[in-house]
Amino acid sequence: MHIFGKILGTFFGFLFGGPFGALFGLFLGHQFDKARRLSQAGFQSSPFGSGPSQAQKQEEFFKAAFAVMGHVAKAKGQVTRQEIQLASTMMDRMNLHGEQRLAAQEAFRLGKSSDFPLDEVLKRVKISSGGRFDLLQFFLELQISAAFADGDIHPSEREVLHRVAEGLGFSIQQLEQRLRMQEAAFRFQQGGFGGAHAGGSHQSGNWQQASAASQLSTAYNVLGVDENADAKTVKRAHRKLMNEHHPDKLMAKGLPPEMMNVAKEKSQEIQNAYDLIKKVKGFK
Repeated sequence: MHIFGKILGTFFGFLFGGPFGALFGLFLGHQFDKARRLSQAGFQSSPFGSGPSQAQKQEEFFKAAFAVMGHVAKAKGQVTRQEIQLASTMMDRMNLHGEQRLAAQEAFRLGKSSDFPLDEVLKRVKISSGGRFDLLQFFLELQISAAFADGDIHPSEREVLHRVAEGLGFSIQQLEQRLRMQEAAFRFQQGGFGGAHAGGSHQSGNWQQASAASQLSTAYNVLGVDENADAKTVKRAHRKLMNEHHPDKLMAKGLPPEMMNVAKEKSQEIQNAYDLIKKVKGFK
């Protein structure tokens, strides 16, 4: 744990100011220790009077994403080879190589430390994203996607995800909805709808082989709407999700370029679910 600053602050504070000085020194020491922890997590303090550049904000967002992934993976106890492979899979989805991949691996490793400052890092994520809902939602969904990559979320992982959601400003209900949507997205991909457009011959073959009722139900869940929803409701949900997950819009708002591919996959997933519902229900 980082307590060096607290010890020194309290000692010198008491030395020069007695009990009140000790309290003030403890406060300053706490701030010093917190800054050290954030620095080790990949966050750098900006010079006085200046704010971080767009590139610095994107770098913070990127490192924080993999650090929190590491922290979520560690929630079950010892990080297994499977968790490490899942993180590598996420790096592959982002086409990370060279220094970028090394930076992601280092951030993931730091997230596994017992004194990882999760709450402080999440606060910095909100700052680096400018508090933009779309970016914060992307960050949360990225964590859920990584945790659910093996098809299941451990209760300990779910508990940490609740902390992540709360730290980013999302309610329990919002998190649970996204968990359901991600579970549906996983099943949707398993059914052969996670890649190319659902109207292709390969996707049509997969659709015929899969349970039509099950896949349709899953498609509705991907969009976060009830299976009895009418065409207008489905269309509204599709438009809203596409607007929130549009890669170009996310990039314009500060999404790190390394995460562009993941954003594209997500928007394609949403589109495929919508296309399947339109095809089966005959919506125009």
